[in-house]
Amino acid sequence: QVQLVESGGGLVQPGGSLRLSCAASGEISRITHVGWYRQAPGKQRELVATIAKVGTTRYSDSAKGRFTISNDSTWSAIYLRIHNLKPEDTAVYYCNYAKGGTNYWGQGTQVTVSS
Repeated sequence: QVQLVESGGGLVQPGGSLRLSCAASGEISRITHVGWYRQAPGKQRELVATIAKVGTTRYSDSAKGRFTISNDSTWSAIYLRIHNLKPEDTAVYYCNYAKGGTNYWGQGTQVTVSS
């Protein structure tokens, strides 16, 4: 089992920045991918960015240029840096760890972009 806890969300004005964090614990030694997803009100959960443990990083088209995903050296934490936040970035952001075909999710952290 893998336990994930996100933090760092909040209310931000348009143009602002945030860094979301995800702390992982449990059996993380065999994870293959980590990532961030988001779900806006009334919409399906969508990919924001992922990192494969072999090193490949992938961003959704909407995340390219303003979002940066990173991880610590032990893979026990991942981060999502967001610059120039826009109202359409308002969503619950979830971190994801995947291994052996199983996905683990945190409870999510709310990001609201509004003036």
